[in-house]
Amino acid sequence: MNSHENTVAAPLLSFRLTLVLFAVFAILPLGGCASWDKPVLSVKETSTPQLLGANQIDAAMRQRILRAVGQDAEERASRDDLKRHPRNVDAAIRLTKALVAQKRPHEALPALDNVLVAAPENLRALNAKAVILDIEGRHDAAQELYRKALETAPENEMLHHNLNLSLAYAGKSEQSSLPQSR
Repeated sequence: MNSHENTVAAPLLSFRLTLVLFAVFAILPLGGCASWDKPVLSVKETSTPQLLGANQIDAAMRQRILRAVGQDAEERASRDDLKRHPRNVDAAIRLTKALVAQKRPHEALPALDNVLVAAPENLRALNAKAVILDIEGRHDAAQELYRKALETAPENEMLHHNLNLSLAYAGKSEQSSLPQSR
């Protein structure tokens, strides 16, 4: 061998030796995990509640978790619908319901406002926004929206009912009533 072959062969030999030593040291600790008389993997099944520690979760917490997971999916789907179609009243109403159920009603206002920009007279959007305002304790603003909606649909029982509830929450004695038929 000449000196050039020695300079190339030495690092190659060193690299191979390093790989072999690495493999041996990687296998040795794993050898203690298995034995011939015991299976490597457990064949005993553990029930799902035991795996999750569900026996330590009370029933009310379990219900909140299940509700939150489902509502989160509904919320995401509604938000996706609104991204594609910002003026989609159905998606805005679904999002509002999901957020109210999660006790985050204030987050629904921007979606409802976007719908109302496109369709300011939309009764469903006006009613939904008014309900959110009532939930937040902003009864005067809610009552203004109910009245605006009633200008368009004076015989709408739901709007009259919601206005009366809002008035009651605000401690006002006036009542809204359906127009008398002739």
